[in-house]
Amino acid sequence: MKSTNTIEEKFIHVVFFWLKNPNDENDRKEFENSMNKFLNSSVYAKNKHFGKPANTNRPVIDNSYTYCLKVTFNNLEEHDLYQVEPAHKLFISEASNLWERVLIYDSES
Repeated sequence: MKSTNTIEEKFIHVVFFWLKNPNDENDRKEFENSMNKFLNSSVYAKNKHFGKPANTNRPVIDNSYTYCLKVTFNNLEEHDLYQVEPAHKLFISEASNLWERVLIYDSES
C-alpha cells in the first residue's frame, strides 16, 4: 500500500539562503518578491515550499539561514532543465546580490 504522505517526485532540491542584510525589510521584500515570481513561473518545479526558519530550538537544528526553498522534480533530467530555464536564471540575476551564502542539498530515490 502506498502512503498518501509520500512525495511522488523522485528528485528533491533544497536550497538554504543567508541574506547579506537579513534584518533589512527592503532586502527581504525584494528577495521574497523575486522568489515568488520565480516559483509562479518555473516550468519544471513541481512540489514547492518557500519559508523561513521554524521557531524550534534543539542542539541538532541549524536555523541560522534566512530562507529555505524546497522544490521537487520527477527526475534528474527535469532538475537539470530547471537549472537553465529562463525563470531560474532571472531569479538568480535579480536576487543574487542580496545573499552572502547559499547551501544546497539534493537527493533522489
